[in-house]
Amino acid sequence: MKCIVAAWERHETELRRFLRHRSGDDASAEDLLQEVFLRALRQKNGLCGIDDPRAWLFQTARHLLIDRLRLTKEQVELPDDLVDESGEEPPPVDSLAQCLPRVLSELSPQDREAITLCDLEGITQQEYASRLGLSLPAAKSRVQRARARLKARISAACQVSFDDQGRVEGFVPRPPEPR
Repeated sequence: MKCIVAAWERHETELRRFLRHRSGDDASAEDLLQEVFLRALRQKNGLCGIDDPRAWLFQTARHLLIDRLRLTKEQVELPDDLVDESGEEPPPVDSLAQCLPRVLSELSPQDREAITLCDLEGITQQEYASRLGLSLPAAKSRVQRARARLKARISAACQVSFDDQGRVEGFVPRPPEPR
């Protein structure tokens, strides 16, 4: 605590000026200054184990400024009917999703469930393990095996061709086979 107080007393005024200049707003500068102080308090061993407390304080302040700018960055809503007018074809791998419904329908129910939940719906493997009553390593193994079988099946069913670097070069989209 002693190191924090000493460093703070030495650098607070300079740090406040820096934050005011960069943020352009006194209230924001004060908020950021308090956040820097809180982070200094949370620092293990205070600032005693740090060679240059001033550098640490300013680096923390810069990171907080960057985070604040990212949050306040103005975003523009794009229309839904926006068309790509570049004339460039998307890479073949981007279009490979056309083969996914067929291949998913041909996988075992267990593999289909693992791919659908973890890769398409985005649940974590930990959540997947909890849902099925599996250990995390067992769930991870199940998802990895399902992905490997999906890759093999999609390569065969859609006749995927690869270039010398292993990137998708082309494929033949096919609808699901009738059952």
